[in-house]
Amino acid sequence: MAIHVELDPELEAHLAAEAQVRGLALEGYAQRLLQEAVASSPGRRSRASQEEFREFLDALASRAPNVPALRSSTFSRETIYGEHD
Repeated sequence: MAIHVELDPELEAHLAAEAQVRGLALEGYAQRLLQEAVASSPGRRSRASQEEFREFLDALASRAPNVPALRSSTFSRETIYGEHD
C-alpha cells in the first residue's frame, strides 16, 4: 500500500537528516517511524511477564554503575512493617 503525505520543507529536511544518520532512505525511515508508533500505541501493549520484567530490571541495573546488589531477603514484609501488622 502506498500513502502520499505532504511534508513541510522543515520537517522533510529534519527527517532526511535523521534518515541519513541512520543510513536509511527517507521513505524507509518514515516507514520505520510509523511501524514504531503503531507498535507502541496503548491499545497494542501487552503486559510483560514477571520474568520479562525481572530481565528488564536486571538489564537496567547492569547499566547503572553504582547500584548495589541486594539479596532477595533484603526486603520482606517484616523489614518493611516491623512489629506492625
